[in-house]
Amino acid sequence: MKRLIFAAILAGLLPLSSCSKDFDNSTVDEFDLSRYLGEWYEIARYDHSFERGMDNTMAEYILQDNGKVVVLNTGWKNGKFKLAEGKAKYPDPTGEPGALRVSFFLFFYSDYNVMMVDENYQISLVGSKAEKYLWILSRTPVPDPDLLQMILTEAESRGYDTSKLIWVDQSRNIEALQDPQQ
Repeated sequence: MKRLIFAAILAGLLPLSSCSKDFDNSTVDEFDLSRYLGEWYEIARYDHSFERGMDNTMAEYILQDNGKVVVLNTGWKNGKFKLAEGKAKYPDPTGEPGALRVSFFLFFYSDYNVMMVDENYQISLVGSKAEKYLWILSRTPVPDPDLLQMILTEAESRGYDTSKLIWVDQSRNIEALQDPQQ
């Protein structure tokens, strides 16, 4: 039994030791959390299990009176509305701007690296310490093409394969914006 436990622990550590750092996931040099708060539409993402099959996905960041940030992730999967409520913390605003930690389950936090945001906080490139996570977020469900190209160029220059991006269907959100009565 001890050998089985040791093997499981070792197997969990091996991926960490074999990770190559051939991509740049560094955060922005300057970041204003108050300007980042609010709604963001998910324009594109790398495939991962917790959002697989979802469309019309959004994230909303809400600052609470106690200084904590609530994170509301919403989307549709198989015709059903999904909501995940989490929390974010900003551990080192001066030393590592743009590096947040986000949790959707108890005290398990994940990296949330804002790697690029335009000067008007209209589009954002987000990743983590792991190369397998990448998101493009926008304040509108259809981003400005020039801003989108700027973000894609940035992602590629950092070593991310943008051909792996899944482009999120935002048609339901576009319709809702056109007809607020829905």
